[in-house]
Amino acid sequence: MTKDKSFDKVQAAEQFTDDFKKLRTEIGKIVVGQQDIVDQLLISLFSRGHCILVGVPGLAKTLLIRTLSQSLSLSFNRIQFTPDLMPGDITGTEIIEEDPSSGKKMFRFIPGPLFANIILADEINRTPPKTQAALLESMQEYHVTAGGTRHDLEKPFFVLATQNPIEQEGTYPLPEAQLDRFMFNLWLDYPAFQEELDIVSQTTAPRDVTVNPVLDADQIIKYQQLVREVPVPDSVLEYAVRLVSQTRNNTDEAPDFINKYLSWGAGPRASQYLIIGGKARALASGRYNVTEEDIQHLAIPVLRHRIVTNYAAEAEGYNTVSIIRRLLEHTG
Repeated sequence: MTKDKSFDKVQAAEQFTDDFKKLRTEIGKIVVGQQDIVDQLLISLFSRGHCILVGVPGLAKTLLIRTLSQSLSLSFNRIQFTPDLMPGDITGTEIIEEDPSSGKKMFRFIPGPLFANIILADEINRTPPKTQAALLESMQEYHVTAGGTRHDLEKPFFVLATQNPIEQEGTYPLPEAQLDRFMFNLWLDYPAFQEELDIVSQTTAPRDVTVNPVLDADQIIKYQQLVREVPVPDSVLEYAVRLVSQTRNNTDEAPDFINKYLSWGAGPRASQYLIIGGKARALASGRYNVTEEDIQHLAIPVLRHRIVTNYAAEAEGYNTVSIIRRLLEHTG
C-alpha cells in the first residue's frame, strides 16, 4: 500500500466517523431516545446486514425506520405483511401486454415494493412461510426471479422487519434458519420517564422539523467496503469465534450451564456478524481496530435469535439474554 492510499483511507475513516455522528443528529431530530437502537441500525446498514425490531405498538418503530431513510436519501417502501399476502405482491409480477408496433403479446415485469433501498417488513410473522421465504431469499441473493428471469435489486438493500411480541394468534413465527439471515435482533423498550415527557410534548404541539440527507447510495456502498477493510487483531477474532462456539451444547467448548439450558447454539454466521459489526462500531467510534469490548457490546443483538433455550432454562427463569450475559462473564 502506498503512502497516498493509506492517507486516503485514514481520511475516509475520519469522514465515516463524522457522517455517523451527523446521522445520529438528524435521526434525533424526530426520534427521542433509543440511541443504542439507532447506533445498531446504522452499524447493521454499514455491515450489509438486516435487522428485526421487536417491540409493542407505539414505540415508533415505523417512524424510526422512515426517519433513517430520509437521513440517508434512499428510497423507502413499507410492506404491511398480512395472512393473504402472496410472494408476487412483494417481489413483483409479470403481466401480458400487446406491443403497439407489432401487435404481438409479450410479458412485462412489474416490480413490487421490494424494489427500494430500505424495506420495512411490518409484522413479518403475520404472513405465511411462502411469502416470508420470498423476502428472505432477496435478502440473501439481492435479486428476485420472475418467469425464469432474474431481476437485480438496487443497492444498498436494507431490510428492517418488525414483530409484535404480544399478539401471537394467527402468526407464522420465523424458523431459526430464516432468523439467522438477520444480523441483529433488536428489542425496543419503553421510553424513560423524561424521554416520554419529551415525546408527548413534541408530538402534541405544532412542530416543523426537516431531516436533512447526510449520505446517498454511492457513499453508503463505499463506506460498506471501507468497514470491511478495518483490521482485526487475531486475539479479538479468536475471542469472537470462541464466544460463539461456546453456545453449542454438548461440545468440548461449551460450559456446563450451556449444556444445561440450551438445546441449540449459534452457527458461523454469528461469528461473521460479530466481527463485521465490530469493525463498523470501531470506525463509528473513531478507532481503526476492533476490540473485545466491541464484540461484547454486539453479542446480545447478534446471538439473541440464534440460540434456543430448553425447558430447564424456562423452569429456572433463564432467557436467551441472561444466558448470553452469563456466557460473556464466563468467556471474559
